[in-house]
Amino acid sequence: MSTARLNITIPESVNNDIIYYAKELNQKKSHIITSALDMYFDYLDLKVAEERLDEPTVPMDDFFKELGVDVRD
Repeated sequence: MSTARLNITIPESVNNDIIYYAKELNQKKSHIITSALDMYFDYLDLKVAEERLDEPTVPMDDFFKELGVDVRD
């Protein structure tokens, strides 16, 4: 897996939490941060999906017609 180096600013309390868990779990801080972000992105995916449920939908027949696909029996 390729990696990217980031220079970010975070609240000191968050940094302290990262340091604490990295020591407790004997893992690198970057692993703790990556894991946390992966979980957060999963949460965001769910939120985006929930918001999309409220968007108007297109009837299936109109969708295929717009694509030029004939779905008649």
